[in-house]
Amino acid sequence: MSASRKAVSLTEAMLLATVARRFYVQGRSKLEIADEFGVSRFKVARMLDTAMESGLVRVEFSLPVPVDLALSDEVRSAYGLERALVLDRSTEREPKEVVRGKIGAVAARLLEEIATPSDVIGLSWARSVNAMTEAIRSLPRCPIVQLCGVQAGMDMRGRSVETVSRVTSVSGGDAYPIFGPLVLPDRRTTETLRRQPGIAETFGQFRNLTKAVVSIGAWQPGESTVYDALDEAERAAIAARGATAEVAARLFDAAGNALSTGLAHHVLAISHEELMAVPEVIALGYSRPKAAAVDAVLRSGMVSTLITDAAAAVPLLALAAKNPVV
Repeated sequence: MSASRKAVSLTEAMLLATVARRFYVQGRSKLEIADEFGVSRFKVARMLDTAMESGLVRVEFSLPVPVDLALSDEVRSAYGLERALVLDRSTEREPKEVVRGKIGAVAARLLEEIATPSDVIGLSWARSVNAMTEAIRSLPRCPIVQLCGVQAGMDMRGRSVETVSRVTSVSGGDAYPIFGPLVLPDRRTTETLRRQPGIAETFGQFRNLTKAVVSIGAWQPGESTVYDALDEAERAAIAARGATAEVAARLFDAAGNALSTGLAHHVLAISHEELMAVPEVIALGYSRPKAAAVDAVLRSGMVSTLITDAAAAVPLLALAAKNPVV
């Protein structure tokens, strides 16, 4: 027995275990147990506490997904979120692609549970969002809207157009894709494409969004599809402006403020204002290198649900403790 646990005799242990069984297994009230054993209900409460402290009774949670309940609750509370789902610590030893699959599976289960026929759901491009769409097995019939264009160089299976197609094949709802690149060479080209009928129709759906699933990218190599799509000079210029995080090609500084740069004028993507107006945003952001980016986006107030891993959650809590979210 651990030194921190209260030692009890065999006789006392039997009594405590019997009282605990009445309460936890048989569902008897403290008053009923008190009458049976001839003690006060306050004595029963103390006996139940002793049973817990001594290790005779242990509380275990068997959740339907592999999450760390304590970390999830701490992150939710620290950032004032509606929900936080943090993968359990066993994932810290797993390859990134395995963690990504688990993040996607948790997101799929959540979206399956909370989506309704009255929703209009937006999806950004990201490997984790793609993993989610591959795990979805049922959704109500509702429109699915692509939030940003296609990253150049990706094969069709990984592109956001295909992501939207996979989800609408499950839901049976209308699809609103963006058949165009994520990053364009100049403002004129961007404005021309936005006026194209199919793309304009999708952009018109942004104001109707009720839910969105997005990925949080960090402004560093390999951690943001937009970062990787730009040349070195533009990456550096944007970093110098204070870019910390990216969501659907929209940038945020470390304090969670929307960052205005020239990038906004040559990407096909939902605007900051439209993102902030979505009633429920599920954000997927994981791994230690992305912790500061996740912190920044959570400070924006845009996110209602975060799905992450312990590798990101631990430094997240340290960031929140150092600079509490208000």
